[in-house]
Amino acid sequence: MEAFHSHPRIGESLPVTGSAQSVGWSEKEQQSVAAASEDVKVALAEGNREYEQRFNRIFIVCATGKSAPEILEILRRRLRNEQTTELHEAAEQQRLITHLRLKKWLT
Repeated sequence: MEAFHSHPRIGESLPVTGSAQSVGWSEKEQQSVAAASEDVKVALAEGNREYEQRFNRIFIVCATGKSAPEILEILRRRLRNEQTTELHEAAEQQRLITHLRLKKWLT
């Protein structure tokens, strides 16, 4: 749960905590969201709020290589998950992000 708190919301630029390097990685990973249409940005913001109300944590997804509409579709699908299923899916997304960032850090 602590690792989830170090990420920004999808569509926001700054994480709650983290190094300058982490902030830079988050910005790059979410660059497709920054370039998205206003409709998609609004829908992501609304979905983020709904997700936080339902699961009491931010929506986390490995955004690398995904378009903003694809991330929105994933968010909407995951909103239908049960609590336990969603916690496992969020943990898997965190694992993927950590794996990608470790590879970046090592190169």
